[in-house]
Amino acid sequence: MSKPRPQAFINARLVDPESGYDGPGGLVVAQGSIAEVRKGSDFQGLSEDLQVIDCNGAMLAPGLVDLRVKTGEPGAETKETLKSAAQAAAAGGVTSIVVQPDTDPAVDDPAVVDFILRRARDVELVHVYPAGAATKGLKGQQMAEIGLMREAGCVYVTDVDRPIVDSKVMRRLLSYAASFGVLVAHRPADPWLSEGAAATEGEFAARLGLPSVPTVAEQIMLERDLALCELTGARLLADQITCAAGLESLRRGKDRGVRVWASASINHLSFNELDIGDYRTFARLDPPLRHEDDRQALIDGLAEGLIDVVVSAHTPAPAEDKRLPFDEAAPGAIGLETLLPALLAFHHDERIPLVKLIRAATLAPAQLIGLKTGRLTAGAPADLVLCDLGAPLIVDADRLISKSKNSPFDGRRLQGQVLMTLVDGRIVHRATE
Repeated sequence: MSKPRPQAFINARLVDPESGYDGPGGLVVAQGSIAEVRKGSDFQGLSEDLQVIDCNGAMLAPGLVDLRVKTGEPGAETKETLKSAAQAAAAGGVTSIVVQPDTDPAVDDPAVVDFILRRARDVELVHVYPAGAATKGLKGQQMAEIGLMREAGCVYVTDVDRPIVDSKVMRRLLSYAASFGVLVAHRPADPWLSEGAAATEGEFAARLGLPSVPTVAEQIMLERDLALCELTGARLLADQITCAAGLESLRRGKDRGVRVWASASINHLSFNELDIGDYRTFARLDPPLRHEDDRQALIDGLAEGLIDVVVSAHTPAPAEDKRLPFDEAAPGAIGLETLLPALLAFHHDERIPLVKLIRAATLAPAQLIGLKTGRLTAGAPADLVLCDLGAPLIVDADRLISKSKNSPFDGRRLQGQVLMTLVDGRIVHRATE
């Protein structure tokens, strides 16, 4: 494949999470990398060999890195394929995705890791990295081949939505992963308290007659995970913190020096339990949507830095799996194409500085899994997103690229249109008029 022509992006609003810079400037892209960055001033006397792209004040930032993306490949391609997920990611300004191991077969073997990497190379759009299963078959009983999967290319291990209940298994897993320096992601949820739950315990769930779970179920499991992480010295990603109680446990763990990071989904930052409305199954999530006080605590936690990473929690489900009674509907929502504009809402509302928001979806996740992207510096990969921050957007789920259309943002007004996405200097998405 021929190399793209060198490009100069001028008149941009550069947002660089590594240096904290948010201001005017431009940059040059050549041979798949950022060749030069000018902050505070623009380029003069540009070479005729360069393709000049006038950004007209649009934000130019590193491409997003989404640590939690589910696809249906292999095994359930009707939900989402690697190709359709990559296309959706490119349209959303996401240049790197980490696909989850709860496929059929599960990604608990180096051969399946290799299959996903080969399929991703065939698609040739965004960077696709596989997460490996923490236990064989995601059953929480026997460790998977973590070392071999790491050598094959998996970037962390997780059992996705299935908590590892056996504390002895979890301790062994953390100890083994620590010896390889492998990040372990675990979603904290007490399985007995949360079994069968479709909503968060409280007045609203009781009024709707929905089986519910108290938020303490998250805190109980998180406290155990923090204690085991402290004991083993492992690196832990607390996957999808959703409530104020969980944040307090997280704060205490970080204060003790536990090697823990935390993610939150854009859904739990953007919606609360009332968005279920009249049994709206597109808002049926796992973990379920929480009280408004918890949502506000999450936003404050992100502003403070207690929440390190924001993810889309992209979980495709076809219409037939959603058009069911609320507590029987498949949980989850797609989010690759709405992650960036939904995140920008906190900038427009002046809740969180823009550079801090961009960091949580670029540099922070990139550093967690050892990627060189997420920064606007010479020599960094030219994985970039150009976004018109003020462009109005009404989300129409039927027009989203994902094969499944289960978006809780359907009909919501947002601001921020992705104008262009570059991966290794290649333009993989350009907005149409």
